[in-house]
Amino acid sequence: MQSCESSGDSADDPLSRGLRRRGQPRVVVIGAGLAGLAAAKALLEQGFTDVTVLEASSRIGGRVQSVKLGHATFELGATWIHGSHGNPIYHLAEANGLLEETTDGERSVGRISLYSRNGVACYLTNHGCRIPKDVVEEFSDLYNEVYNLTQEFFRHGKPVNAESQNSVGVFTREEVRNRIRDDPDDPEATKRLKLAMIQQYLKVESCESSSHSMDEVSLSAFGEWTEIPGAHHVIPSGFMRVVELLAEGIPAHVIQLGKPVRCVHWDQASSRPRGPEIEPRDEGDHNHDAGEGSQGGEEPREERQDEDEQWPVVVECEDCEVIPADHVIVTVSLGVLKRQHASFFRPGLPAEKVAAIHRLGIGTTDKIFLEFEEPFWGPECNSLRFVWEDEAESCTLTYPPELWYRKICGFDVLYPPERYGHVLSGWICGEEALVMEKCDDEAVAEICTEMLRQFTGNPNIPKPRRILRSAWGSNPYFRGSYSYTQVGSSGADVEKLAKPLPYTESSKTAQGSSSKQLPGHLLSSKCPEQSLEPNRGSIKPMQVLFSGEATHRKYYSTTHGALLSGQREAARLIEMYRDLFQQGT
Repeated sequence: MQSCESSGDSADDPLSRGLRRRGQPRVVVIGAGLAGLAAAKALLEQGFTDVTVLEASSRIGGRVQSVKLGHATFELGATWIHGSHGNPIYHLAEANGLLEETTDGERSVGRISLYSRNGVACYLTNHGCRIPKDVVEEFSDLYNEVYNLTQEFFRHGKPVNAESQNSVGVFTREEVRNRIRDDPDDPEATKRLKLAMIQQYLKVESCESSSHSMDEVSLSAFGEWTEIPGAHHVIPSGFMRVVELLAEGIPAHVIQLGKPVRCVHWDQASSRPRGPEIEPRDEGDHNHDAGEGSQGGEEPREERQDEDEQWPVVVECEDCEVIPADHVIVTVSLGVLKRQHASFFRPGLPAEKVAAIHRLGIGTTDKIFLEFEEPFWGPECNSLRFVWEDEAESCTLTYPPELWYRKICGFDVLYPPERYGHVLSGWICGEEALVMEKCDDEAVAEICTEMLRQFTGNPNIPKPRRILRSAWGSNPYFRGSYSYTQVGSSGADVEKLAKPLPYTESSKTAQGSSSKQLPGHLLSSKCPEQSLEPNRGSIKPMQVLFSGEATHRKYYSTTHGALLSGQREAARLIEMYRDLFQQGT
């Protein structure tokens, strides 16, 4: 294609010519999680007809995975709708009656979600003693005061002192310890209990952030994550119902399951003739004979005469199928990008995007569900929290592999029992979660039972009759649970990760953003920015776009962040082609 040098009033530009020759722009979405489905759905609703979603695994949903056992549904991945006021996930669930059976107890307004706000958390020591309620409440108030301080560094531009090492964990641990030690009213025994509780709270916080340790979470960036107002909600029929609602608007032939991608070859028009030594299959074949990899009945694709067309992007799949495209929306997790970015993109990603991938953090948070014949906990108990008294002076949340179980912060009681039965949900994160994933079910059940006996002081607790657990860290299609701003990173890195490729002069100052709208000239179907690098010929914009929870600056780590990021990237393409679609080309 020639350089786009026509006037803004002319339709004779590269996009127009390409559409006249080939009909619709072809968009390939990599990943059928919330971001990918949201992007595909938005494009289809706006008239894009040549859309393909490639999903590596055998199911849709990504990091949403609801498992039905008996009459109950258990969430191995996303569990809560975090906030209701303006949350698109909440409104989708509410509008479709998914929250009608949600009990009042399952509507939590607490910062750290439980399965029920009814009842009390039982804090237990490794000596089998329950920490008095008044001590727990005093410590909780103190911890929350310090937590609120961690938000001020970003929100009020408060400078970070060197002692904190710009770490949420280091700052919180030292600030809480100093306040406990300076309290003239507490006896030494109470102070020791409160000091030990710091580590338990930081383990919970690490599970919430999906970091190995809060020591790795950036203090200066921590307050940028934005909480949507309103209660947290559990979906009784399973979070997968939200995924299914999104997928309902997508024709079955669009989604190909069991279709992992090996490499995205981008910027092909400007890099020929030294493109990938692979040949695209004949037009119309890339969705044909998909067999078990397809989600449903096949429909013939629009035939396009593009044998002489230089496609800007070529998607190479693991099964050696090659799919040419105008645009690719990449929704793979930050964990996959960290592990595979060097081989996943040809040419390689720009240095600033690679640096952002390395600086941002993603960890593993796993759940361990234990089902018992009868409850051994009281009806007032909504969780069992483990406090190791010998960790009162500890400055680390890292344990040797053989002590991985020390990272389990506790077990929540699934509520109501009429729905779930007598089930506890344990939480573990970080490197210790990866060790847990390598153990077999029998070993994990045995260790968890011993911990419950030790901390409750009840040696007669039976082994659970069933165990179910997640394994997000070792899953090659995820390599972690969700992202966080690691020490040394900031929201600017999220912006860099989200910025479409190839970069243009305008995009260098107008980065892809979850909170800023791109300038109109960058999204214009007339593409004036294509002439900014005349020595490279015609460069098609937005060949590779990035979405997923890690690309949303305000709502990273959340399902609504993932959904909104998919809609954001779709909106870029919708705006790019708006004039052309209106012209009926």
